[in-house]
Amino acid sequence: MFESVEVGNRLSKAAFKRIEPHMRHDLLDVQKELAVSPLSVIVIVGGAEGAGKGELVNLLLSWMDARGIDVQAFWDETDEERERPFMWRFWRVLPPTGRLGIFFGSWYTAPIIDRVFNRSDDADLDRALDRIVEFERMLADENVLVLKFWLHLSQDSQIKRLKKLEKHPDESWRVSKSDWKFVKKYKKFHRISERAIRRTNTAFAPWHLIEAEDVQYRTIVVTRTIRNAMQAALEALKNRPAEERRPDMPKPKKFNVLENLDQTQTLTEEEYEAQLTKYRSRIGFLARKLREKGLSMALVFEGPDAAGKGGAIRRVLSALDARQYRVVSVAAPTDEEKAHPYLWRFWRHLPRRGKITIFDRSWYGRVLVERIEGFCSPEDWKRAYGEINAFEEQLAESGIIVLKFWLQTTPEEQIERFRDRQTTPYKQYKITEEDWRNRDKWNAYEAAACEMIEKTGSDALPWIPIPANDKNFARISVMKAVAKALEDRLK
Repeated sequence: MFESVEVGNRLSKAAFKRIEPHMRHDLLDVQKELAVSPLSVIVIVGGAEGAGKGELVNLLLSWMDARGIDVQAFWDETDEERERPFMWRFWRVLPPTGRLGIFFGSWYTAPIIDRVFNRSDDADLDRALDRIVEFERMLADENVLVLKFWLHLSQDSQIKRLKKLEKHPDESWRVSKSDWKFVKKYKKFHRISERAIRRTNTAFAPWHLIEAEDVQYRTIVVTRTIRNAMQAALEALKNRPAEERRPDMPKPKKFNVLENLDQTQTLTEEEYEAQLTKYRSRIGFLARKLREKGLSMALVFEGPDAAGKGGAIRRVLSALDARQYRVVSVAAPTDEEKAHPYLWRFWRHLPRRGKITIFDRSWYGRVLVERIEGFCSPEDWKRAYGEINAFEEQLAESGIIVLKFWLQTTPEEQIERFRDRQTTPYKQYKITEEDWRNRDKWNAYEAAACEMIEKTGSDALPWIPIPANDKNFARISVMKAVAKALEDRLK
């Protein structure tokens, strides 16, 4: 593969001077068009040490409008980054629509380097690369153009360039001990990088191998590729048919997981108080152990309006130290959230080690309210099942205990609670016109919830349906499940 970019391509200074002004003009034009479009762009700059990655990034900033560019340099992980799933550090800095992000290093860096220095094996590398392909496919589906550049130098050229930099009094600082470590591992780095590129070279996010020996040639090839790709992506968006967003009203099956819940289960006040005291104490103790072990937890609460999600959450919180948890209440997305891929708003809130995040509604809104109300296209909510599964698998792999609760009442119980909220002054803030509108679509929401449970539940990440007609029973059921999950993990 790399032999194809060791052929001695060069561009004369005269030719470079002729091309430069036109290229700079074109880049500024296409960047101006990007700024008012629903597209965002990520430029990944990777490759051999000494190949001029830093020089290239600086040049892009000088040729384009730096005010519309975000440069992200991924050095060693910070404590904050190490305490979250690997992809968190990249998700949090994805560029919004209309902007270009230059990633100096990327999600490829750690998997490749870990394999080069034997901190992982081939199977680990392949799993990481397959996860990257999933991620880049999702970005493409969310109107993110990913441009991946690999700047290549032959081993002789790399050594020659590093020695030249070392001898230059004003440039020697650019060469570090780690650069020479990579020189010693050149053949292995070459082989593993080639494996990574082959496995992740896709139609929606192809690699561009750049012969980096000649600065003028490297510069023009990279900038031309960026210009052409952005022009093509913007043109494709203009010509794409208008996205069809329509409400989807599925019908529930006569026999389904929610209809089969035993809503006759109840607890007396005495039973409830005794069990509340028991599980509050147990969860408090286990949550402290969770912090000591450096693990974290994410609790997801979904269900119909007035199903008791808030009450169940408050009972769990009563067992926890307020310094250890955070509650994220999910409502309609903000303009900032809508300018990013759908899951961005949830990745931002993932807990650090030792912490607990509770989501009052969650990422499942895409396959529930957005599906039923027509807030997204059918293509969006249909592919969301796979994206959500991949997201939750990454949480679990990183050590986050994920519990997903669906609290379910009957329609008759819901109407009673609505009426109670209307007539009780301190509960009136809980009832809105939207709640009544959603009630009219009870069957559609139930069908969507059943499909969601079927397509996103697994042995490792199951849904926990809770019969919630009796508030006491539902609250204790939630606390039991939290305690059991903590006990199982902390054995």
